Amino acid sequence: MNRGIDLQGSFIESLMDLGLPPDIAKAIWMPLPMILVILGATVGVLVVVWLERKISAAAQQRIGPEYAGPLGVLQPVADGIKLVFKEDIIPAKADTVLFTLGPILVVIPVFLSYLVVPFGQNLVITDLNIGIFIWIALSSIAPIGLLMSGYASNNKYALLGGLRAAAQSISYEIPLALSVLAVVMMSNSLSTIDIVSQQSGYGILGWNIWRQPVGFLVFWIAALAECERLPFDLPEAEEELVAGYQTEYTGMKFGLFYLGSYVNLVLSALIVAILYLGGWEFPVPLSQLADWLDVSESNPWLQVVTASLGITMTLLKAYFLVFIAVLLRWTVPRVRIDQLLNLGWKFLLPVSLVNLLLTAALKLAFPFAFGG
Repeated sequence: MNRGIDLQGSFIESLMDLGLPPDIAKAIWMPLPMILVILGATVGVLVVVWLERKISAAAQQRIGPEYAGPLGVLQPVADGIKLVFKEDIIPAKADTVLFTLGPILVVIPVFLSYLVVPFGQNLVITDLNIGIFIWIALSSIAPIGLLMSGYASNNKYALLGGLRAAAQSISYEIPLALSVLAVVMMSNSLSTIDIVSQQSGYGILGWNIWRQPVGFLVFWIAALAECERLPFDLPEAEEELVAGYQTEYTGMKFGLFYLGSYVNLVLSALIVAILYLGGWEFPVPLSQLADWLDVSESNPWLQVVTASLGITMTLLKAYFLVFIAVLLRWTVPRVRIDQLLNLGWKFLLPVSLVNLLLTAALKLAFPFAFGG
């Protein structure tokens, strides 16, 4: 079954029907996905900030935001407006150029990574053959911005926070990449579309989490460390480093770090949903449901329902993982820097290597189940 509607093709064909040349129709389409990504990611961040406040309040048996809009839903908007109008202060002896570039380098790669996130067979902005590789490459740029911010602040606490952030990211980038390689090996492709398609046909039983439980756990732990979520928020451990690399930042530059963190959390949850939880796939195969209901797969209404369900399922899986991440914040105490580095280098790295080798062996032994 065709998993959704080809938005790009339909849009370009509609413009061509109005008399526009194909090149101009494609040029009009090109900026629209980028605008959609920025708006969607920003709205996703506002939702996550509100959810974090509410879930944290429930975990601590308090109410949380209530006054800014119904149930406090406008509280993230109020926080954003406050940060926009805060004074932007640059320390007198700071490197102005690097100080400004730091937050930009943290945020832009995360937004660009959304280009390869699919919400359906045709509901993806860029279906690259190396989509997952692009995401890993872009995620490795962010530590440069963090280190740049700490160095440019001319503050020893900020510099230590930047160094910690770089060390933490390098430590967990390797096991994360090895976990991804195991999934890539099973799907025989680096394309996010192909990885989800490889999990289709059997409903929830075909999802990679059953074939890669260890890889799933390693990936999720490494993703939380990459996002600097508790218990891995060592770069800005308040009792040690004031606020880490953010110490000298104010206003919207300070807000960009938090925006990047939350956007990265949503992105990581979406990537986990794509790699291990079947992406846009429904727990029951939709083709099977269509057969039971005697509905033709070429039915346009079925295509609309399939596309809508694909987007809904991807978001539900992602926000369930965000919910788990918020609960972990109030469940697991913060680790020490030596414990964090030991976990990455001495435990997760060997485990991810063994998982990769075991996946290769299972792929040869049981090709029908492991993508031979």
